[in-house]
Amino acid sequence: MELLAVGEQPTIMTDIFIPELIGTATLLVLGVGVVANAILTKTKGFGGGWLMINFGWGFGVFAGVYAAYKSGGHLNPAVTFGIIASGADTWSSGIDIDFASTAAYIGAQFLGAFLGAVIAWAAYKQHYDDEPDPGSKLGTFSTGPAVRSYTWNFVTEVIATFVLVYWVIMAAGSPSGLGPLAVAVLIVGIGASLGGPTGYAINPARDLGPRIAHFVLPIKGKGSSDWGYSWVPVAGPIVGGVIAGLLAQLVGVPVVG
Repeated sequence: MELLAVGEQPTIMTDIFIPELIGTATLLVLGVGVVANAILTKTKGFGGGWLMINFGWGFGVFAGVYAAYKSGGHLNPAVTFGIIASGADTWSSGIDIDFASTAAYIGAQFLGAFLGAVIAWAAYKQHYDDEPDPGSKLGTFSTGPAVRSYTWNFVTEVIATFVLVYWVIMAAGSPSGLGPLAVAVLIVGIGASLGGPTGYAINPARDLGPRIAHFVLPIKGKGSSDWGYSWVPVAGPIVGGVIAGLLAQLVGVPVVG
């Protein structure tokens, strides 16, 4: 719970929107950046492999959660919806859970993800221009299935996101105190164990925000943004997050927004 100075009142803008925007942008700068480093030719990290990408995303979550400490560091609409489904009444900032505060979380997450992807693209601009494979360019921004089957890709995203969100909710009611480091390790573990089929979006903002960035940015030879698949990494994580929240409420674990 964020400690407020005497007389200070939490506000949606300063305690939710701005921290979530900065935190999610931080996550995506590092997340898109590590994928670009691993799969765009001529980078220093080219060929770094799947575990390098997993660790990059884990460290991105670690940095992003700290950057968004005032809001509780959701960085992910699936986490936000999962907390609502768990029966919580207030967010960790002390602000009531209602339409306005929820919209602030979701809006900041999607905008932050878009901006973070744009910043990462700027860092690798010349490498994007030199990359001959449109699929690799899109793959730095958004996820795609190893074997395209919308039903089973959806199931994979539901399962992987459930693991993440249920842990987040359970950890909020536990005395662990490991916080960002623990969730970063979990992200690496989910990627290593469940990331193979879909690239593990487990976060609607993480996938859709950068996909929009790919669509609008002037990337040489970028090809399609694969909008036909785009619903899977949005709907799957939301469903997984809500199921996690409902199960947490059924179990009766104390929750903190």
